[in-house]
Amino acid sequence: MKGALLVCRINYSHWRGNKRILVSFLLAAVLCFLLTEKIMNFAHEKDTILMALEPFIWSFEDGQSIMLSSLILILLFADMPLLDGSVPYYLIRINRKQWLTGQLLYVISATILYLVFVFTVTALLCSELAYPGNVWSDTAAKLGYTNAGEVLAVPAVIHAMEMSRPYKCAAMIAGLMLGYTLMSVLVMFIVNMWKGQLVAVVSVAGLHLFGILLNPSWITSIFHLTVQQQNIAQLVCGWLSPIRQATFHCHNFGYDSLPRLWQSFVFFGVIAVVLVILLYISIRRYNFYFVGTELD
Repeated sequence: MKGALLVCRINYSHWRGNKRILVSFLLAAVLCFLLTEKIMNFAHEKDTILMALEPFIWSFEDGQSIMLSSLILILLFADMPLLDGSVPYYLIRINRKQWLTGQLLYVISATILYLVFVFTVTALLCSELAYPGNVWSDTAAKLGYTNAGEVLAVPAVIHAMEMSRPYKCAAMIAGLMLGYTLMSVLVMFIVNMWKGQLVAVVSVAGLHLFGILLNPSWITSIFHLTVQQQNIAQLVCGWLSPIRQATFHCHNFGYDSLPRLWQSFVFFGVIAVVLVILLYISIRRYNFYFVGTELD
């Protein structure tokens, strides 16, 4: 474990003065601002206050917002696995599995750090109108029980208000985001080890595109489905699409046969475990290539 932590620490040392890392977090901050701006404007217009977690809940219970935040991680982890000039030296002291464990620790911790940053920025943007109490605000009531939520494209506020308190709801949405983003990053990592950086980026983009295309609304409009066929398409997309598995309001709240929240957590957990196992299998035959030298 000591060797794995060393690798993780060395990876983080590359953040110092790295413009790509800075741009990644700046893009995340801009995304948070764009997603919360309409909610803040609505609160100012109605002269109401917000619970501190509500902008995060309303911004990231939508699949497109989760996908956009995950796309930024392609830039953040574009150079994974890190193979600079220092790697041959510490590979003499540690084995392949320790190196891979360190890389995974870096990927998981950096993804969590990124989501904490998104969570913090979203809360800070509404701090002037926010309170910390675990109670839904008047703004939430106006968005949930009027047509204002539909007008502002804030999805399924009513589901969040009826089933849980703000802290619990925010934790579930954060967990779904973590599952989806980790899946995306691990897919990029393993494809990078197999086929290289370009193919890895294309594969993650394809994963996101698959989630977008597997949309029951689009399928219905293209194939002109009947009501019964629409219900079947809704179920198939809800179970097969990773982005819909990560979307809070696309779950079963007691009205249909869509995945329940715990089933989505299991879904992402199983995928993560399978990808990690494949990584440990692949590391046995992975060839380390460095500038000016080669180490197998």
